[in-house]
Amino acid sequence: MSEIPINTETSSSVILELILRLKVKDVMSTNVITATKETSLRKIQQIMREERITGLPIVMGKRLVGLVSMDDIIKALDLGYIEEPAQNHMSQDLIVLDEEMPVSFAINYFSRYRYHRFPVLNKYKHLVGMVTNRDITTVLLVEINKEVERLEKLAKVRPHATEMSGEVHTYPILKNDFENAGSASTQIKKRLKEAKIPNAIIRRAAIASYELEMNMVVHSDGGTLKAEYTPTTLTLTAQDTGPGISDIDGALTPGWSTASEWIRSLGFGAGMGLPNVKNVVDTFFIESDVRGTTVSCTINLIPKEEDQA
Repeated sequence: MSEIPINTETSSSVILELILRLKVKDVMSTNVITATKETSLRKIQQIMREERITGLPIVMGKRLVGLVSMDDIIKALDLGYIEEPAQNHMSQDLIVLDEEMPVSFAINYFSRYRYHRFPVLNKYKHLVGMVTNRDITTVLLVEINKEVERLEKLAKVRPHATEMSGEVHTYPILKNDFENAGSASTQIKKRLKEAKIPNAIIRRAAIASYELEMNMVVHSDGGTLKAEYTPTTLTLTAQDTGPGISDIDGALTPGWSTASEWIRSLGFGAGMGLPNVKNVVDTFFIESDVRGTTVSCTINLIPKEEDQA
């Protein structure tokens, strides 16, 4: 089974915080067994059987060039070319993960694709690990247990809610900075929890801030995400330095995207970022030209009567 039984939208706030904080490199297996292009499919079959794995990365030095799956081996046996080298029949159109991606993206990969494992590359495009659904669930279980212990200790000495009045926090966002992606939204969510804001409102704020943050990481040349707090509202302002949005109406349409093939191969650019933000906030404003894009939105921190009910 390739799907992980965790929903990145409806799971508890503790699990959501973990899967946004943890990186792929925190859960991947670094003891990667590989073969070369010259390795025969017969030898790869033997390695798979001995190591009890269903896929073997094919490398040139440290670079990933292909992958042989169990289906490839079965096909080679059926058609009689099991003695041929891997390079003749390996899969080269691969879906990979970046080690600095949040674990949430790995979970989405397992939900989207019917694969049992994904290769993990570093910033130099070197193969540094493999991720299976078992790797993720094992680490999450350990981290959840740690979090439960921490919360039990906090419950014994629970602090009073801290009031928010005139606070302004600005977070720098860098282009393609997957290593720190999600850190600003995590800090915003933490501050709202300290103020004892209702969980339903915190969830909306987390979605809006995370989507705005990731939108700048993936699509812009960098910028800032500003969070302004009052006792009744949270205002988020994302301001980048370009290149701007050519079609604002399109950008607000679910599924519309100008992401490059490289960005799409990393699992980004689905065209849901700004529509998701607009759906969860109370006010929304956007303007854009070649000098950059500014998105400003507000979330009311006081529950409406129907929300309280």
